[in-house]
Amino acid sequence: MKVTSSYTGSVSHPLEQEITWRPAMNFAAGVDDNNPWYFHDEREEGIIAPPMLSVALTWPFGKDADQYWDADKFPLELLVRQVHYMETIEFHRVMRPGDKLIIVADLASVMPHRAGTFLTIRCRAIDASGEPVFTEYAGSLLRGVKCTDKGAGAENVPEVPKLDRDGPPLWEEELHVHPLAAHVYDGCADIFNPIHTSTKFAKSVGLPGTIVHGTCTLSWALRDIVNREAGGDPRRLKRVSCRFSGMVKPDTNITLRLLGKTENDTMDQAFFEIENADGKNAISDGYVELHKDGV
Repeated sequence: MKVTSSYTGSVSHPLEQEITWRPAMNFAAGVDDNNPWYFHDEREEGIIAPPMLSVALTWPFGKDADQYWDADKFPLELLVRQVHYMETIEFHRVMRPGDKLIIVADLASVMPHRAGTFLTIRCRAIDASGEPVFTEYAGSLLRGVKCTDKGAGAENVPEVPKLDRDGPPLWEEELHVHPLAAHVYDGCADIFNPIHTSTKFAKSVGLPGTIVHGTCTLSWALRDIVNREAGGDPRRLKRVSCRFSGMVKPDTNITLRLLGKTENDTMDQAFFEIENADGKNAISDGYVELHKDGV
């Protein structure tokens, strides 16, 4: 199968989403994150939504792709070969119940890759006043799909800072993945793909069994990094990025490592990885940006 970079720049139809307390709480519960910012709704200012709720809000662009993308402007027939490979999200402000968002996606880049074609979908969410709320860059590999030209749009994808440091991690912790973790996340985040919940289907596409969503694994990492490095204040989280480089299986142990950290007057930069039960990285090149002001 083949594709060209001529699709770069294609724009979706707008998606409207309203944030309400129940899915916000459910998302946090689905990743076992009992941070009071997400649950203590008796406080005067109310709760905020987990920052990673953004991936659930943009999920319809993939789940209902034919409704949001014109067939002549997007390679819809190739999405069956899509594997989530990279994720970057910039958080411009916190999300709260009552927020009404308009989200527009565009195909930011289409690039050749040794495993096929690498494409990045950029989702920009604004609120009712037109102010930006978050920008997501979801990168996927189209396995076995050849990009027949040099590609286009690489400049539209932000560069991720790299860790310039050797030595042991600053800290690490082992996490047990519950046997039903993928099912819980599927239901609480409302992000459905049968490779995560049906052993029969997962094996039919060549997987050893069901695997946990990459965004679920990333949410676990952010939960613990926010608690340990941001004093439990998710409002400080301004940017996250990672590469999904391996599988996480239910009922196994994984290891989260904070590899290093830099700090200045305005922000902390933290670098992390997650190793799976097979000793391979499930998340590589993890990066978190925590601003000091937390607003």
